[in-house]
Amino acid sequence: MTRPAAFIFDLNGTMINDMEFHSTAWYDILNDELGAGLTREQVERQMYGKNEELLVRVFGEGRFTSKEMATISHKKELSYQKAFWPHLQLIAGLPAFLEKADSHYIRMAIGSAAIPFNIDFVLDNLAIRHYFGVIVSADNVRISKPHPETFLRAAEGLGVSPDACIVFEDAPKGVEAAQSAGMKCVVLTTMHGKEEFLAYPNVVGYIADYTDPLLERLFI
Repeated sequence: MTRPAAFIFDLNGTMINDMEFHSTAWYDILNDELGAGLTREQVERQMYGKNEELLVRVFGEGRFTSKEMATISHKKELSYQKAFWPHLQLIAGLPAFLEKADSHYIRMAIGSAAIPFNIDFVLDNLAIRHYFGVIVSADNVRISKPHPETFLRAAEGLGVSPDACIVFEDAPKGVEAAQSAGMKCVVLTTMHGKEEFLAYPNVVGYIADYTDPLLERLFI
């Protein structure tokens, strides 16, 4: 594999292991406050893309106004942040990996469906914003993953061609977005098993965390 010019990181489940906290926050608000009547598994199947897109998938078009969806979204994120705050840390090995990538002049970006409120929560509290030349959030794209816009915008902002990028992802929809963008992908198995990614030929490896020796291949 040719040495990449850029790394693009998804955030949730990829840089921090927080997806169970998102799942709980959504489960509680969808069922206890909005009466969706979903199982935990059903909730987790809907956890991709923008918060507003999730609400439309669950309740249909027109159930909530844009203002109501923004209020629900913000309440859910406050619940998530409060619960996750005591556990906020980068996935094992990532601090050293970011430093090594930086020392090798590999450009880095965030390409996430998270809102800026949650991205800022991570980058600023963990003091890692300086590593990332570009941050693409839910607010910066018209269509979320699995559409490739998120990753294509990140590559464009870095000034790197898509085929010179490696994406780090934890979800099948994210890997699909990377494939559609023409990018190879390293999968974090924080929430999904390898068997869920077998349909994607752009996957170049699976890691549980950033201490995996497989990552050494990216610097050769």
